[in-house]
Amino acid sequence: MASTCFLAPAPVARRARAYFAPVNRAAQAPSLFDPTEQGSFNPDSPPSPWIGLGWIQSFARKPLSKTAPILTGIPAAPLEQVRETLEAQISLEFLSWTKLTMALATGSQHMNLLAPASGGAPAADGAQAAAAVVPLSGSTATSILLAPTDAAKFSPGNLVAVDVDYIAQTGFVGTPVSGAYVRTALTDVNYIRRVTFNIGFVTQVSSSGLTLAEPLPGGAPASGEKVQVLLGFVDREGGSFYQEWSALFLLEGSQRERIFFYYPRLQTMSGAEEVSLPLNGKNQPGPSRILLKAQFLALPVTDPLDGERVVCYRSFLPAPNALV
Repeated sequence: MASTCFLAPAPVARRARAYFAPVNRAAQAPSLFDPTEQGSFNPDSPPSPWIGLGWIQSFARKPLSKTAPILTGIPAAPLEQVRETLEAQISLEFLSWTKLTMALATGSQHMNLLAPASGGAPAADGAQAAAAVVPLSGSTATSILLAPTDAAKFSPGNLVAVDVDYIAQTGFVGTPVSGAYVRTALTDVNYIRRVTFNIGFVTQVSSSGLTLAEPLPGGAPASGEKVQVLLGFVDREGGSFYQEWSALFLLEGSQRERIFFYYPRLQTMSGAEEVSLPLNGKNQPGPSRILLKAQFLALPVTDPLDGERVVCYRSFLPAPNALV
């Protein structure tokens, strides 16, 4: 009598969740995700340095690697095959607008709109900025200590950028994420704070300084860093800089199984694009939700395990007590 084999059903997942982490651009060193040590994390609280960007939709993976046969004999017949090219692309739509989702959905620098100085000349990416202020010693990632006269320049609800002055630096700039690559020296002393990802939301202001809602991504302000109010964000169609991040996508099944897609290096490969989602149904008049559309090219890394070049790791963690 034949035995019966019981197999776990295919996972059933509603949507994918996205997490991104910085890449050290100068060293081409991505952020690591280890499914054995980090695979059970709370989806609402990813491990450092991963940043949760919430639910995404229209998530699609496109493996574009090409193979070719090695022919031998007369008549020629395939002996084996080799991989000619290694390439993969992904596309998705972000369901929320944040600094990071905007940056990921555009192909070039993503900038902060710094609060303007009085009488500053208008510019498409923000007028001349008001002077930055210097944090005092003892500041932390959530508490920025300031002189009373400087603290009075801020209000609860402000967004702030924290980074160093631009003084003729070239190469990758920005703390703790490279926000731009400077080829030739510029003149704007606030340029690094325009492109920095080291920003925070002010919840309280006192005569001694600012309290932030969440820790600054770059940690406690370092020597030389200054603080400026920002009003919003701006990106541009065009430019020569490409955003590059490590990415992790999670599909969580109804039985608590998990599928992870880990891309060590993803570069944005399309310009800014939006998609309109009608709230009253397709082809119906009324309000629409404006979503950010993003497309990425996966860049290879060398796996230290065996020296193979790869662009993505797909991991599966079975449901508890599932048969395999």
